[in-house]
Amino acid sequence: MMDCMVNTFGNPSSIHSFGRQARHIIDDARAFIAKSINASENEIIFTSGGTEADNTALFGVAMANKEKGNHIITTSIEHHAILHTCNQLEKEGFEITYLPVNEFGEINLDALKAAITESTILVSIMYGNNEVGTIQPIKEIGELLSDSPIIFHSDAVQAYGTQLIDVKDLHLDLMSVSAHKIKGPKGIGFLYAKNGIKFVPRQYGGEQERKRRAGTENVAGIAGFKEAVRLAHDGLQGKIEKYEQFKHRMASIFEQEKIQFEINGEGAKSSLPHVLNISFSGTNVESMLVNLDLAGIAASSGSACTAGSIEPSHVLVAMFGNESSRTTNSIRFSFGFENTLDEIEKAALSITKIVKKITER
Repeated sequence: MMDCMVNTFGNPSSIHSFGRQARHIIDDARAFIAKSINASENEIIFTSGGTEADNTALFGVAMANKEKGNHIITTSIEHHAILHTCNQLEKEGFEITYLPVNEFGEINLDALKAAITESTILVSIMYGNNEVGTIQPIKEIGELLSDSPIIFHSDAVQAYGTQLIDVKDLHLDLMSVSAHKIKGPKGIGFLYAKNGIKFVPRQYGGEQERKRRAGTENVAGIAGFKEAVRLAHDGLQGKIEKYEQFKHRMASIFEQEKIQFEINGEGAKSSLPHVLNISFSGTNVESMLVNLDLAGIAASSGSACTAGSIEPSHVLVAMFGNESSRTTNSIRFSFGFENTLDEIEKAALSITKIVKKITER
């Protein structure tokens, strides 16, 4: 990225040599990223991140297909980039069905089938949940919708880089990804849009991204994104096993220290390896987060995008109900590929001290 910012300042839309140099960086990254999900180069649209990709997918498809129908199906545990977009679409006359989930955070395929109507134009279901890690049956959903005109979108921001994703095998039409979830730069992401899927652009101006997303491309960000994709997919299986080891070790230390805890989402058929959401009985989120921060442990009570909010996690409310204590005493931990087992053990021991201090008051 530094080399790009220092030595490649040309506008990639310009035809002079400096512009062509920048364009080559974008084209190279687009091809590399497309290959990582078994897509074609022209099916990758660079965006400013997952939120823009989600908004482009939902608003774009809704507006392009409103003559065919006005019904959209999603879930009650989506990221707010999806839920708030759906809220706005409701104000604009679209009908939204929010599928419930069980106590593991999983949707029911029969409930999805029952929700489909003649006016359904789009189904948007996240790949893996950002708060509890539950993975939805994306392939089964894709197969269910593959013979229908309904467009299938998945927010894969939390899953990309920790899962092997083949958009053709999953029958996905649209998929959102953000670079910073795989240690890439913030402010860059992409929307995979299958060839032939029509949507109305959300930005107007130049003819960048094949007239689908106007605005001069973030060349340095795209260069960094490519490198992050390379690093994330290099030895991916080993990273998955490492994250699972972290999960099990942290939980085993909690058990050894005899603190009261429950893993939210435990029991799901499949879950992301790097996300661990734990309910600590007898504690509260605010006190836990303050103490964790003082101990040098970076954690959250839900999505980082709602940090500072004292509202209970909508994901945990959907899983356990408003009255459950888990909505006010759960903490989300997540791991990266530079974390070490020693760090996890030290963090787990610090967490046990904090929990004991709070619960013994």
